[in-house]
Amino acid sequence: MGVQGLNAGDSVSPEETRRLASLVESLGYRSWWAVEHVVLPSPRVDASPADPDTPMLDPLVGLGFVAGVTSRLELGTGIVILPQRNPVVLAKEVATLDVLSGGRFTLGVGTGYLEPEFAALGVPFADRGRRTDEYIDAMRALWHMPSPEFSGKYVSFSGVDAHPRPASVRVAVGGASDAALRRALTRANAWLGIGSPAETAANLKRLRRLSAITSRPDSLGALEINIIATVPLDASVVREYEDLGVSQLITYPGGSDLPVDEVLEKTIGLVQ
Repeated sequence: MGVQGLNAGDSVSPEETRRLASLVESLGYRSWWAVEHVVLPSPRVDASPADPDTPMLDPLVGLGFVAGVTSRLELGTGIVILPQRNPVVLAKEVATLDVLSGGRFTLGVGTGYLEPEFAALGVPFADRGRRTDEYIDAMRALWHMPSPEFSGKYVSFSGVDAHPRPASVRVAVGGASDAALRRALTRANAWLGIGSPAETAANLKRLRRLSAITSRPDSLGALEINIIATVPLDASVVREYEDLGVSQLITYPGGSDLPVDEVLEKTIGLVQ
């Protein structure tokens, strides 16, 4: 079981982040996932997930803090909007976080969907999917090639190196479009989905269909299925997700009217 979204809203202070991270780890949760939006449209538009004045910590900086106050909790971005980032700089940041956390980090990535955010960053919106594919490949070259080099449309490098190398960084791909599912199959260790059991079942059916016609590198191993739940959880709902083959269920404690502590204790009790 994992938790998501505690790097936003009322829990962004150092005292509250430290307290909640310690609580999550002590309760036996497996992972802590941080969300990302560099900027939000103001005034808010329908597609935006939050009001423009919602506090939201940078996920990598926030996870560095969480890594320092925990020892076992796995850390992940759910997600980084990859085409908005410089992949060479991000590869260094990811390697740093993975090394300092003792190999506890998963880089969750997505293409993004808020055009005003892309415009503010000066990044083209139309080619964000192609950039995402290329950036994953470029970062893997920096992490794993003995003499890193890469030549693409959006990023190219050779005659360089970057250390320290990450201990065991994994990549998770978020999204439910056919393009995102193919990206997970061909480039990721895990798929990070979102939805109810019924929505998850439909998406996994599409994933299986695409996997039959998509070549997956052996080096990636079996695709882990991580799902962010969008419905209230009880024991029967958790079993529905488990029966679908979900590897890890992730909850958003801030989405309830109950106090965060109460949601965390109640949710982890469903799987223990």
